[in-house]
Amino acid sequence: MPQLAVGDAAPAFTLPDSEGRETSLESLLEGGTTGVVVYFYPKACTPGCTREACDFRDSLAAWRAAGYNVVGVSPDKPELQRKFIDRQSLPFPLLSDPEHEVLEAWGSWGEKKNYGKTYTGVIRSTVVVGKDGTVELAKYNVKATGHVDRLRKALGID
Repeated sequence: MPQLAVGDAAPAFTLPDSEGRETSLESLLEGGTTGVVVYFYPKACTPGCTREACDFRDSLAAWRAAGYNVVGVSPDKPELQRKFIDRQSLPFPLLSDPEHEVLEAWGSWGEKKNYGKTYTGVIRSTVVVGKDGTVELAKYNVKATGHVDRLRKALGID
């Protein structure tokens, strides 16, 4: 699936959160005044994903003040998402997409290269969706460290 671009309609989704409750893009958009930040990460409780999640956690007040909800999506099962939330005191939902359906629809599942090996997996990415459901910003193949600060700068959130 091609990656999303500014102006595209964000594909609708409904996925289970860490408690097994169904969470939809629509409900996330309803909860924010500006939109929602959807970030895709490879694996809960790993160093890079922990860094990224904690950066979102530590700047959540600024995101919320700007009217954005934040949600993370990975192929991890809800039980591992719950452990990750508990260990890192994450105050936003993490959603489970073990079949990669949403990851694929949002262009965040595909071929990757690491240490000379090619494989298929999660492409670390973030898509900012406006209140009207269109993509405002889409970043793919991002580095975990410093990514949240770069997003905030791009959106004028301080």
